[in-house]
Parts: sequence; C-alpha cells; structure tokens
Amino acid sequence: MVDKTKAGFDFKSQLLTTIPSLRAFAVSLSGQHDRADDLVQETVVKAWSKQESFEPGTNLKAWLFTILRNEFYSQMRKKGREVSDPDDYYTSQMSVHPNQYGSVDMKDFLHALKQISEDQREAIVLVCASGFSYEEAAEICGCAVGTIKSRINRARSRLQELLGVSGEADYGPDAHSAAVIKQTLTA
Repeated sequence: MVDKTKAGFDFKSQLLTTIPSLRAFAVSLSGQHDRADDLVQETVVKAWSKQESFEPGTNLKAWLFTILRNEFYSQMRKKGREVSDPDDYYTSQMSVHPNQYGSVDMKDFLHALKQISEDQREAIVLVCASGFSYEEAAEICGCAVGTIKSRINRARSRLQELLGVSGEADYGPDAHSAAVIKQTLTA
C-alpha cells in the first residue's frame, strides 16, 4: 500500500474540506437537513474505510459525491421495501400466542399418542410425522397399503376423541384467552 501522505496528499484534510459541499449535495437529494447530515456521515465513514482505493491525483470531491449519491439511492431502495408505522398501528395488530399454549398442546398430544394402539401409533408417525408415503410405510411395517390407511384413519379418530378436538378452532388459545388477546389488541 502506498503511503498517500508521502506523495503530498493528505486524505483527512482533503476529506474535511469537502464536507460543506457534501452536505449541500445531500440536502439537495434528500430535502431534509437531518437526513442530509446522516448521509454525509455515512459517506465520510465509507470513504475513510475505503481510502486505500482512492487514487491520489484524481478528483476526491467527485469520488465522495459518488459515494454519497450511491448511499442515498441505496437508502431509497431500502425504504421502498419498508413499511412506515410511526404510530405503531401495524405493530399493534400483530400478535403471537403465548408459548405455553403450544407446549401444553404438545404434552397433551404426546400423552394421547401413547394411549393409541402400537400399530396405529407406528403408522401415523411414519406417514404424518416422518413423511413416508403410504406405500413406504406399508413396506416398513410389512403389511398392505390399505392396512396402513386404515390404521392411520383409526389413529386420527382416536386422537381426536382423546384430545377433544372437533376442528381447527380447537388449536391455539381457548376462547376466553383469544377474547382477552383480541381485546388487548383493539384497546
């Protein structure tokens, strides 16, 4: 790496003298003084970290203006992908059910799974949890495909009975908890 100060070029002082011009250019791009200050700061930081790539004898001001312009357009592209939510309207509409519901549901499911017959448990685990096809599960269990389908059907029915599940709405928080969560979100 060439020491640029030996060649009569002082990067730091030259960089500092361009800051007023950089700020004026940033204001013209962004239209906001605070954003312009942020752009200039980002430009100076990038230029300082990449100063070894600047060639003395070329136009430092043009190099800095290019960095600033590229940073401005990068921020604009990024801003185009972001959603403005100054009053937390969108954020307040988001919710996640508390972890304990999933944990309790899983414990209940595992307890119920232990209560079904071994051949039904094996079939449902192979197909529904492990992703084997009916044919592959039949081969693993040494039985006919129809037998696997029958075991899975009986296992599902028995699990629904043991868990007291009648439909999709039975998963997640109970009706009372769901009402509390909804009330909190709309308040």
